[in-house]
Amino acid sequence: MEKENREENRATFHSSPLILVEESLNLPKKVEETIKKAQSYLLSIQKEDGHWVGELFVDVTLACDCIHLMHWRGKIDYKKQLRLVKHIVDRQLPDGGWNIYPGGPSEVNATVKAYFALKLAGFSPDDPLMAKARSTILRLGGIPKCMTYTKLGLALLGVYPWDRLPVIPPEIILFPNWFPFNIYEISAWSRAMLVPLSVIHHFKPTRNLPEKYQLHELFPYGTEHGKFSWLKKGARYLSKQGLFLACDKFLQYWDKTSLKPFRKMALKKAEKWILERISAGSDGLGAIFPAMHYAIMALIAMGYTEDNPILKKAIADFEGLEVDDKKHDDLRIQPCLSPVWDTAVSLVALAESGVARNAKELKKAAYWLLDREVKIKGDWYVRNPHPEPSGWAFEYNNVYYPDVDDTLMVLLALRLIDIEDKIRKEEVMQRALRWVISFQCKNGGWAAFDKDVYKKWLEDIPFADHNAILDPPCSDITARALELFGKMGIKKTERFVQKAIAYLKETQENDGSWMGRWGVNYIYGTWQALRGLQAIGENMNQEWILRARDWLESCQNEDGGWGETPASYDNPQLKGKGPSTASQTAWAVSGIMACGDIFRPSVTRGIKYLCDRQLPDGSWAEEFLTGTGFPGVFYLKYDMYRNAWPLLVIGEYHRQYLKAKEQVSYWVDGTIGRKLKKERLPEI
Repeated sequence: MEKENREENRATFHSSPLILVEESLNLPKKVEETIKKAQSYLLSIQKEDGHWVGELFVDVTLACDCIHLMHWRGKIDYKKQLRLVKHIVDRQLPDGGWNIYPGGPSEVNATVKAYFALKLAGFSPDDPLMAKARSTILRLGGIPKCMTYTKLGLALLGVYPWDRLPVIPPEIILFPNWFPFNIYEISAWSRAMLVPLSVIHHFKPTRNLPEKYQLHELFPYGTEHGKFSWLKKGARYLSKQGLFLACDKFLQYWDKTSLKPFRKMALKKAEKWILERISAGSDGLGAIFPAMHYAIMALIAMGYTEDNPILKKAIADFEGLEVDDKKHDDLRIQPCLSPVWDTAVSLVALAESGVARNAKELKKAAYWLLDREVKIKGDWYVRNPHPEPSGWAFEYNNVYYPDVDDTLMVLLALRLIDIEDKIRKEEVMQRALRWVISFQCKNGGWAAFDKDVYKKWLEDIPFADHNAILDPPCSDITARALELFGKMGIKKTERFVQKAIAYLKETQENDGSWMGRWGVNYIYGTWQALRGLQAIGENMNQEWILRARDWLESCQNEDGGWGETPASYDNPQLKGKGPSTASQTAWAVSGIMACGDIFRPSVTRGIKYLCDRQLPDGSWAEEFLTGTGFPGVFYLKYDMYRNAWPLLVIGEYHRQYLKAKEQVSYWVDGTIGRKLKKERLPEI
């Protein structure tokens, strides 16, 4: 009889779904070991003052621009040039071109810039590598197919005609804020480029090079002096783009006359605007490479000499973007520095993976972040006159340009850390939270730097072909805002929260995914959307949400990981496809886990992929670029991503596993009895 009862209990044990889950709860020691090693690695690379900063890896175009700038200034550091040349040559593709992300095809702008840099450095057009590059450039359409900013760089060195460039009149800085077009109707990064460029366009400070440096060979036959138009293929003259073309033709004519009554005033205002934003509190104009690059040129064009402290600071800030990698004999250029973002992401990963909330390393980082809250009204105030300045910028010092995404991540980090000065932390967090909420756009979403900067017609301006003239709301930042709101106790019923959820529903793709604006790409966007919806308390069993989870699972690679290349921005059929990476695998697993079931086979395989590929020092390797600058134009690899995101998701998996184990243990105690539990269930 006792045997029959035991068999009955055993049958019940095996038939219960909860017991089946319990049988699978055998946490591998490897998960715990992976977490400990990853934590130790992250803590080992923390800076003495408490922050983290990883390198930002990009394509060769920045190295090329540095060579171009040296020749434009007439101050060539030959040792530096030699090392930059090595960096460029080492990355040439077999077909002779250069790409803008690993694994991508040759891209015309990058290849033209590289060819010109090498030619300036002394390479002969007859050199085999130059001949291959030239062949690829012509196959891609040559210089005529380059974007405006590439051509402008060529014009400054006298190898492209100024009258084939769109006019950027300095007078635009005088346009009032209520005017349909003014500098605050465009993205912060474009604004920081456009103002110095307007000064450059006025002076046209061309450095005429010897004939041997000309680029006649990069124009397909008949195009160098042939008919020219900015109209895109298929566009009509009686269209918005055609109207802008007509305006530009008028400006081209006007620019050659002396009838510019407001030019002097505009130049003075532009100069003041630039000087304010490169002074104390800013590591260069916008603290980003293109704007800093153009600011140096604008200052020199306005007559600032090399011994002027303002110009010296601008040059020093610019040179601060260099990475001298002696170990690999490589000199690289970063587009900017990322200490605030890297510190916040690292803090979240460490705290969520089990490091004590009051650990001295975490407290030091929290104080470092608190000290960097922005306290002035920067450019954002024009579009969003919120009375309390706050927020955080991406870089060390960039007070005019705090951004929403960094602020969200900093707040997500600070909430996890216990410090002695609790009152200060609470005041800062509440002030920054109000600042973030004030940036909600009319359509319910959040953008990066500004509020309601998304007038689509501005994309047809001739100099807007860098695909980043606007700063529209995006799903990933909006979802991160929802994540913060949920974790800070804001109710889902709040009207601004409901608007944000509605925005996410509207921007979801038919297959369930979301595009990622600031990370590559649909994996990034879908992960953050699911994470945000779960945190705010949305029912994760709704059909539209489960479609997103199922889409992520459909993208899992055979090796258990996930990957996606920037090619998906140009070809949506490639969404979710690419070699597995540590960061994208972490995003995908986190998104699936947000739907409530950590025991799905896809999660188990993803966690195993991450654990199996951890390096002996506790880090992960990542070859590919998973960060997005401008979709279709510029991508980057955050070196911290390969370490922080895997630690975060494995830590969350571990925590949820232990919670599930505890819940099942309670269930077993209440239904089967302690004896059976002891007999059948493994101990942790």
